[in-house]
Amino acid sequence: EIREHQVKFASANTKGHPQVTGMEKFAELLKEKSGGKIEVKLFPGGVLGGDVQTVSALQGGVIEMTVLNAGILASNVKQFGAVDLPFLFNSGEEADKVMDGAFGTNLMNLLPDTGLVGLAYWELGFRNLTNNRHQITKLEDIKGLKIRTIQSPIPIELFNSLGANAVPLPYTELYTALETGTVDGQENPAANILNAKFYEVQKYMTVTRHQYNPQIVLISKKTWDGLNDEEKAIFQAAATEARDFQRKVSREVDAKAIEDIKATGMEVGELSPEETQKLRDAVKPLIDKFAAEIGPETVTALFKELETIRGK
Repeated sequence: EIREHQVKFASANTKGHPQVTGMEKFAELLKEKSGGKIEVKLFPGGVLGGDVQTVSALQGGVIEMTVLNAGILASNVKQFGAVDLPFLFNSGEEADKVMDGAFGTNLMNLLPDTGLVGLAYWELGFRNLTNNRHQITKLEDIKGLKIRTIQSPIPIELFNSLGANAVPLPYTELYTALETGTVDGQENPAANILNAKFYEVQKYMTVTRHQYNPQIVLISKKTWDGLNDEEKAIFQAAATEARDFQRKVSREVDAKAIEDIKATGMEVGELSPEETQKLRDAVKPLIDKFAAEIGPETVTALFKELETIRGK
């Protein structure tokens, strides 16, 4: 039978962002499936702390749930670093197949030992570069820019290898860092640039799509272990159902966000295929270097799965 539960669900993005829209859908589904017995209280906008802090709170059972970039978990389970590799996926659909298939499932299976349980992969999407100095049309234009990255080893190294100076900062501090000029730029999906109003403090955006972020919906293992089988089943069903909804919303928002960003007066540029290839070439050594740290078998499995999907 289903018992009464109250669940705190925290995230970094604010209301109106596809991440939070997914959380709202999850809360609604869980309430419905539990006949009103399970209440999910949402804490978006980083009010309970940044992602790294929130993961610790889940491990301690202080907060029940969160959703965050899967790559941030690399500090808990090194194999998760694989999803942070640059220029990995050509489309969201490709990413879905990899994350929902054997690869993503195998990663999730490594989490319980660290006090976390993964329920589903949602998406943040493809990341693009913004800055305040000049429009970026070629690799050399990135040189010397101070770019804020997420607090994760691969993005830091990625921007350093493109010639920028990477500055890792929590998302909650980013707007102020851009406003005060502590950093020249940042990189995030279009939906974030819009939702966080970065267009107020950034002049130029370049559609680089240099990295794709799958997000992972996590529940504290302490909480999970306290649920009975019937309760676990509805948590899982709600997370999966919300996943399909969230991805659809995320992709629609992404397509529209670029138009909305242009409408704010921000200059939006594209890289030519030749220049994108130069970026890809510049980061190749990084892939070899990190494959060793992530675990060569994990990275090999990932590239094998991609080849299968692409029918190569």
